[in-house]
Amino acid sequence: MAGSQDFAEDPRNANVLIYVDGALVRREDAKVSIFDAGFTMGDGVWEGLRLHKGRLMFLNAHLDRLMAGAAKIRMAGLERTTVEKALSRTLEANGMTDGAHLRLMVTRGVKTAVNQDPRNAVGRPTIVVTAEYKAAPPRPPGWGLALRTASIRCTGPDMFDMRLNSHSRLSLIMALLEAIEADGDEALMLDPHGHVSTCNATNFFWVKDGAVFTSSGNYCFNGITRGNVVALAQANGVPLHAGDFPLEHAWGADEAFVTGTLGGLTSVKSIDGREMNASPGPLTSRLTALYNELKDAEAA
Repeated sequence: MAGSQDFAEDPRNANVLIYVDGALVRREDAKVSIFDAGFTMGDGVWEGLRLHKGRLMFLNAHLDRLMAGAAKIRMAGLERTTVEKALSRTLEANGMTDGAHLRLMVTRGVKTAVNQDPRNAVGRPTIVVTAEYKAAPPRPPGWGLALRTASIRCTGPDMFDMRLNSHSRLSLIMALLEAIEADGDEALMLDPHGHVSTCNATNFFWVKDGAVFTSSGNYCFNGITRGNVVALAQANGVPLHAGDFPLEHAWGADEAFVTGTLGGLTSVKSIDGREMNASPGPLTSRLTALYNELKDAEAA
């Protein structure tokens, strides 16, 4: 495995406790009902959070996104304070202060029958939190992701809203499978009109002639890290263009990177076999440094 979600094995993870609906249990005891809406239908929302120097990074932005997603799918009974307490209890129980990645998962909860109808939910969301020590594995000099363009397209809010952090990820997994079968690490995906949009698990940026380019944002993930990188570029005089760009524009990039909570900024080495001039390139390195400074300021 060599993707932006890759991480070095850490023996401490064998003994972490997992939060499952108010209980803290060992990995082998972490279970949900087969009638849970998340298991049966992928009916739920989630967040990935990074623990850095004692703080969960950009926590309010993540919780805002979670609650907005829950409201959009008409999930009843979810309280923000309950979620915050679940996160705190998980960290406290595991004695974690740094270097952890948390996955917060909320589903519509147990249903009276296995079907799509949300009215069959009993009315109490299921909340699960995993917390694991995760750091990027050692990378050789010049390493970067190999992206392969997938045939599966991103979709808009009138079909399946990419900006909703839904548990339903099958189309994204299928895009990744295409990339893996083409000797890629991650899939680069286009929007319904053929413009560059996003990767299967991260948001995509590329650099050309000293400027940073990214999609319009209409068909990509509503990424917290993406938003931070856009703001950092704008605040530090880095030319940035968000819009609709053909794949050929990205093919001609001098450098490229993807963004996500786990990996921050991860350099891209090639797109469809076309190699970047540098990995990481100078603008990627500069934005990575700015992002690391932002994280330290957030934790201060």
